[in-house]
Amino acid sequence: MASDSCDGCGRTVSIAGGIANLWSFDADATGGLALELADDSEYFLCFACIDRLPDEPRAEDVAALDDAEDAQS
Repeated sequence: MASDSCDGCGRTVSIAGGIANLWSFDADATGGLALELADDSEYFLCFACIDRLPDEPRAEDVAALDDAEDAQS
């Protein structure tokens, strides 16, 4: 299984599927999605960060996720 960093919080997120799971038939779940926002920016975000976005997210909203994560630490 592959992994990638969330562009919102920086956590490592698993990505199921692809060639790694072709013959194993593992039912591993993906922990995030690649999103293209209305302002044509693209991000890979974990589901927790996606839940924190407003209904019509923009690049500033994704940047604010990182700021909010730093404030909680």
